[in-house]
Amino acid sequence: MKRIQTIQNQIQMKHIFKYLLLTAVLVFSLGSCQKDFLEIEPVDRLTADNFFKNETQVRAATAALYGFPWFGYNDKFAWCAGDCMAGDLFHTWDQEGQFFYFSFNAGNAHLSGGWKGLFRVISYANSVINDMPRSASGNVTEDVINKALGEARFIRGMAYYMLAEFWGDVPIVENSTEIVVSNNFFLPKNTHSSVLEFVRRDFEFAADNLPASDIPGRVTKWAAIGMLAKVHLTMASDLNDPNSAQNFELAKQFASDVIDNSGLSLLPNYADIFRYDMNNNEESLFAIQWMEGAYAIGNSRQANWARSSIITGNTEAWGGYKSMTKDFLDAIEGGDDRQPAIYMTLGDHYPEINRDNGGYTYYIVHRDPDDPNTVLENASATLNNLKKYVIGSNADTDGGVTQSQATRINTILLRLADVYLIHAEASLGAQASSTDVQYFNMIRQRAGLPLKDNITFLDILKERRIEFALEGLNWFDIKRYYYRDPAGAVAYLSGMDRQTTYYRDNSPGAADENSFEGWIEQEADTPITIRESNMFLPIPSAEVVANPMLAPEEPAVEYEFN
Repeated sequence: MKRIQTIQNQIQMKHIFKYLLLTAVLVFSLGSCQKDFLEIEPVDRLTADNFFKNETQVRAATAALYGFPWFGYNDKFAWCAGDCMAGDLFHTWDQEGQFFYFSFNAGNAHLSGGWKGLFRVISYANSVINDMPRSASGNVTEDVINKALGEARFIRGMAYYMLAEFWGDVPIVENSTEIVVSNNFFLPKNTHSSVLEFVRRDFEFAADNLPASDIPGRVTKWAAIGMLAKVHLTMASDLNDPNSAQNFELAKQFASDVIDNSGLSLLPNYADIFRYDMNNNEESLFAIQWMEGAYAIGNSRQANWARSSIITGNTEAWGGYKSMTKDFLDAIEGGDDRQPAIYMTLGDHYPEINRDNGGYTYYIVHRDPDDPNTVLENASATLNNLKKYVIGSNADTDGGVTQSQATRINTILLRLADVYLIHAEASLGAQASSTDVQYFNMIRQRAGLPLKDNITFLDILKERRIEFALEGLNWFDIKRYYYRDPAGAVAYLSGMDRQTTYYRDNSPGAADENSFEGWIEQEADTPITIRESNMFLPIPSAEVVANPMLAPEEPAVEYEFN
């Protein structure tokens, strides 16, 4: 039987609930500074009918939505598409590097990984949404059921928001089991506007049913309201839409609600946001919950990004030649306190890394002090290396790093600073500039930068670029620029100095290799040209083969809401 892979990576949907419960059996950490394990006793032939007998079991099932299902998205795709395409992360190797060059096609493995990963999240969320209420009814209160539905619909809404902003027109799947029973796997693409409306409804339901507070790591109504602000801002960014002004106002109102009433606050020190022992801090609204121990239940970001085994304490350190682009380096202002937490550059010192040896100091070229002919760490393309989500070795983190590409640091997908800048952008609206700079300046104040009296859209775009660097968000911000001004956004991307690299000056009397003066800038011969066709990703070719209705020439249809 031919089945659409988009629904759940070729897994029969009628059995997906079994996989959800087996995932929940895994030890799952939601603690802020300690492990609060959620465990389920393994039972034979797990089904919805014999599982949801109390609130603990309901909560355990929703806990499974926060980690493992997100791995396919988080592992490679999130930063290849979110950071490389946005011109922030310099990385040119193999199929990952195709995102940097915009040279990928529908057969790219990481493109497929992102698509399957997000639909996996949706399938797990749908399992809770469709199976849990019937089984739990009579065993737990309606409030418990609705809170769990709020969590699941928030997770589904987040995954669909990402699908909409990366791919545009995608199929909406509300009930996987019904599709299997009907034997109708050829779903059409739904329009981008339909998908955003679907997302808005999920977040609205979540905001109405989630509590104002919960244990650290669980989403609350404030996360849902924050995402409602972002969705309305996205909708508003099409300035030709007659509802644009109304959506800007709604985005501002939702952002204000979170800022004024959530009780959350910015951390005083930017770097603390990304410490493993500060997971689920008061700035974090929604984060993927990872733990060390095994492949796919831990965060693989450090393995992909760390410069060397001196940092990780093991062989999983594949970031030696990954760095920030010249364009990003030019964008960051001198004295920006965020820089050392985003990337490592000459002279930066990190006492929390390699701490048994006094910490880690960054050199452009790191030689063995006992044997200067031995290079321990080579220069990167742009003479810096990535720091965010790089936390050190197992010894540095009290057991928080394991050999299986697993660290316990969360991947943050929504934090309060985002809501602050959503407020600034919504206040700007369609105007050329705005004097509503209070929350914009709070971000700059924490960064140690001069405050502004007047801001434009490009000011906000630049501030967001730095604030959320290496968090996979910049592409979504550039997409809003594209909705406002398609030609301007394409020109912005095409005009980036993303390919400039550096090579060693070996001339007589050249400056030391551990000085910027000892290196020569080299521009690329052929610039990367971005076109409007690059602004939405192609649906993976395997998905189109499985379901021809996803082909590029097939029209998207409006979704029929119940």
